[in-house]
Amino acid sequence: MTGDARLLGRWGEDRVAEDLRRRGYRIAFSNFSCRFGEIDLIAEDQSFLIFIEVKLRKSDRFAPARAFVDRRKQEKLRLTAEYYLSLYPTELQPRFDVAELYAPYGINTTAPRIHYIENAF
Repeated sequence: MTGDARLLGRWGEDRVAEDLRRRGYRIAFSNFSCRFGEIDLIAEDQSFLIFIEVKLRKSDRFAPARAFVDRRKQEKLRLTAEYYLSLYPTELQPRFDVAELYAPYGINTTAPRIHYIENAF
C-alpha cells in the first residue's frame, strides 16, 4: 500500500470513528494487527464488542464498498478477532460490521457519506 493510500485509509477510519463516537460507541482499538490480519476499528456499546471493517471508495458506481469484504477477507477478520479475544476476553457479544465510506474527493471531501452495516457477516 502506498503512503497516499495509507493516509487516505487512516483518514477514512478516523471519519468513521468520529461518527461512531457521536452515536455513543466507545472505540477500544484502531488498526489492531497480528499475524492473521488487521481490524480497522474495534468498538463497544452496552451489548457488543464490534469488529469493524472500513471500506472507502470514491463512489459506488462500480459496486458498493461492502462487496470488497469477500469470503476470504471475512475469514481473516474472524481469525484476527479470535486472536484479539484471546488477548482481551470480554463478556460482550462479538459482532462484525462494515462501514462504507464514500469520499469522491478523497481527504478533500468535506462531507463524506457513511453507510454503516451492522451484523454484516
